[in-house]
Amino acid sequence: MRSDPTGSGSGGPDPVAVSAGSGPPPYSGNQPPAASGIQPPAATGIQPPAATGIQRPAASGIQRPAAGGKNMHTSQNIVAADDLVRARKQLLDGGSRTRRLDAPALRQALVDLNEFWLTTKGAELGIKPDSGFAIVAVGGLGRRELLPYSDLDLLLLHDDMDPDVVSQVADRLWYPLWDAHIKLDHSVRTVPQALQVASTDLTAAMGLLEARHIAGDPELTNLLIGGVRRQWRTGIRARFDELVEMTRARWSRSGEIAHRAEPDIKNGRGGLRDVQLLDALAIAQVADVAAGLGPDAPGGGMASAHDRLLDVRTELHRVAGRARDQLRAQDADEIGAALRIGDRFDLARTLSDSARTISYSVDVGLRTAANGLPRRGLSRLRRVPVRRPLDEGVVQHGGEVVLARDAKPTKDPGLIMRVAAAAAQTGMPMSSSTLGRLSDSAPELREPWPKEALADLLVLLGSGPRTAAVIEALDRTGLWGRLLPEWGAVRDLPPRDAVHTWTVDRHLVETAVQVSAFTTRVTRPDLLVLGALLHDIGKGRGGDHSVVGAELATQIGNRLGLWPSDVAVLSAMVRHHLLLPETATRRDLDDPATVQMVADALGHDSILLELLYTLAEADSLATGPGVWGDWKASLIGELVRRCRLVMAGEPLPEPDPIDPEHAALAAEGGVHVMLTPAEGPHTYTVTVIAPDVPGLLSDAAGVLALHSLRVLSASVGSHGGAAVNSFTVSPRFGAPPQAGLLRQELIRATAGELDLIALLEEKERVAKEEAALELGSTGVPVQYAQAPPRLIWFETAVDGQVIVELRTEDRLGLLCRLATVLERYGADVRWAKVATLGNSVVDAFCLNLGHSDSRVTREELEAAILEVVPAPPPPKKDGEEGGAPGSG
Repeated sequence: MRSDPTGSGSGGPDPVAVSAGSGPPPYSGNQPPAASGIQPPAATGIQPPAATGIQRPAASGIQRPAAGGKNMHTSQNIVAADDLVRARKQLLDGGSRTRRLDAPALRQALVDLNEFWLTTKGAELGIKPDSGFAIVAVGGLGRRELLPYSDLDLLLLHDDMDPDVVSQVADRLWYPLWDAHIKLDHSVRTVPQALQVASTDLTAAMGLLEARHIAGDPELTNLLIGGVRRQWRTGIRARFDELVEMTRARWSRSGEIAHRAEPDIKNGRGGLRDVQLLDALAIAQVADVAAGLGPDAPGGGMASAHDRLLDVRTELHRVAGRARDQLRAQDADEIGAALRIGDRFDLARTLSDSARTISYSVDVGLRTAANGLPRRGLSRLRRVPVRRPLDEGVVQHGGEVVLARDAKPTKDPGLIMRVAAAAAQTGMPMSSSTLGRLSDSAPELREPWPKEALADLLVLLGSGPRTAAVIEALDRTGLWGRLLPEWGAVRDLPPRDAVHTWTVDRHLVETAVQVSAFTTRVTRPDLLVLGALLHDIGKGRGGDHSVVGAELATQIGNRLGLWPSDVAVLSAMVRHHLLLPETATRRDLDDPATVQMVADALGHDSILLELLYTLAEADSLATGPGVWGDWKASLIGELVRRCRLVMAGEPLPEPDPIDPEHAALAAEGGVHVMLTPAEGPHTYTVTVIAPDVPGLLSDAAGVLALHSLRVLSASVGSHGGAAVNSFTVSPRFGAPPQAGLLRQELIRATAGELDLIALLEEKERVAKEEAALELGSTGVPVQYAQAPPRLIWFETAVDGQVIVELRTEDRLGLLCRLATVLERYGADVRWAKVATLGNSVVDAFCLNLGHSDSRVTREELEAAILEVVPAPPPPKKDGEEGGAPGSG
């Protein structure tokens, strides 16, 4: 039995309720066929109506049915749309008169053909400008994106006509399509009925946003399109949360196109539905379709990404011979060849690039819309967003990282890295306008990079799960490729084996994310995160990627401004990143020659060995599930243990020598504080020379922290009864305070007039509360370290003297807090070396625990130290999964 022709259609959902399409341009008054001049495309070889069998009858008004009731479906009064079917088949099959159309031309030909049939049929039925009827297209035909086997989504709109007349017209419009076995989603509505459906059904509203006039009364269509769009704009605030929830549910069901072996081109994240979502937000006037994509954005931007996905889905229909959204692996080579892209790997790379461009634009669009909509509920009570400084030229505002008003991107090459580092540290996204401004005007970093830029890169790479979203945003806007030109060869490069979850470039980022949790295992966390980022950089160029990558790592290391010895270690990490796993799983570890071979390959460098050991685990974890397991871990661990025995130990930390000028000032006595510029434009050296009394180190470090001077490195020593402490610092924003002010504050602190720890705690608390307000959360966020802290004790040749090395993540006033703990327990600091490497710190203290004032054991001191360093994250509960906060 047939469906009611005046109701919602057979063969699919009501097109008014179909979630579909990129929003059409505002309706421009399409006219019926006689006025609009729609003709079949010449390229298809389809002839005018007489040749195709589609006849255009003389216009006849819509007649009321005879006294017998509705016109019934009989072969005498309704003829199937076989002419339309033949013409569509001709387009798809080609022939002597029709060349094979490429994907865009085929879609346009299908749109023209179906419009021609509908306008012709409408004229036959008397659907004219003054008839009180209109044929309206939604879905693919509404968007002018009709695919070979797409459903026809049609709405028969009427001006509250007689039900019998409506039934007659619907019969004669729908049944020919049904009888020809054309998939049809249909409905019959008045304008108020359609608006009522759109007001209660979000999917229906999304479908009607792309409505387009085909035939009949254009005023009816204008009323519908104008009403739906006004209703959408005024109601977006109340419907936005539901829209986001529906979108995320779709992503959860369909996955991410960029990293799926068989992606869903239509519904996956970064797919065609997301383009339609962006258009819906643009119609609501709360977001732009392609905001934030700079001139150097890979792949040509949103329009090109959209077109490529449409082309792939078009060929997918043509190859499959039916409607299909999921790209199967066995079809990929044929589709790639049809589109002249290449093989299935080239096609996968194209899809990844397009999907990631769209996905980034959707993230920006949703965030822009959320920030622009009036707040509801308790969020209305949040105070007006303030501009809180994060770094020089960088502030947070409205939950985003933006440029300060006085920032000068045209004259500040390091501004890109400062913005990225601030975003990674705070977990706030970078504003699309900020990225666009940087992309348009920021100059190239000079070579070698300034030390501050390298430090900001290390902060970015050491920020754990927050790193991925920041690098993705930089890459989609063309900024990451400007910083690392070598990245282009691995961008969107698909893996060659199924065990890999990610594209090569994303795998490199994920390895850096994984390794950030292991930075306290190694002496050089800076080289660890750089090696993680670059270990597969040689792929996509031919040849052994380890050998090619080692050469590129040398080139990159020199550009970044690393010391030559560090460049050599970085290059060796990339060259030998597979040495440990391949040897451990393929060679006999009981053979002494195996261990000797590894030790010789690494030049008996124990630091390189620990870096490769840690990198091997992170690389496996970032590859995919099950790649790192107990068996592999035990084999590599045993190999490393035996190699360490062959390499025989590591050197002890040593103090830095005292500068003769500082020694002369120490001999004069008194309190001296000097502030001099260091090598970079935003770094300074603060030298404190004062009587060596308990508490001086903590007081000096606390005063620096209170004035927002971040300690990048420090050397603590003594000469002739005076302490000589040098700090390399960087202001978090603005210029540093005068040396005289620092000296005055230091004297007050040593006199007990300043409670530095309490002031630091308050400063940290206020910063966390402001960040929580900006992000719209409640309570004070707890900051966890990416990697657990680690303490290493070394014995010295002096009785009662030990060296303790602390590896942890940085926090506000960490050096002050550590020195306070040591002083509280009577541990005399003979000398110290402090290094801040990105987010990580490696602090070595030579302590005298054998004097009469010392009253602490190692265990007690270790427990006290661990109380002031950033805490490791709590263990995950059953069923809980990790992930980047805010990455969805």
